Amino acid sequence: MQMHDARRVEVIIEGVMEKQVTRALEEAGVTGFTILPVLGGSGRSGRWTREGTVGRGTGMIAVICLIAPDRLDALLEALFPVLNDHIGVVSVTDTHILRAERF
Repeated sequence: MQMHDARRVEVIIEGVMEKQVTRALEEAGVTGFTILPVLGGSGRSGRWTREGTVGRGTGMIAVICLIAPDRLDALLEALFPVLNDHIGVVSVTDTHILRAERF
């Protein structure tokens, strides 16, 4: 079975920024993504949980998408203004997918 190169982009950000992040994804041509609640973690300020005070009280979310490598720069450019003034991190990972026509 043939696999195709892709990029997995994961954005962890304050939950109140969900609409802004998904709008940026859509403007960059992303047709599919997944949103998950983040239960807790640890960062520069130490450990935290969803029940604790992180951001504006709604906790954090993870927004994950898979895209073709040649679309990565446009996506990151669309995301940067959203992330500039908020708690969050973006990671990009090389991956392989089946059915590349879906991405």
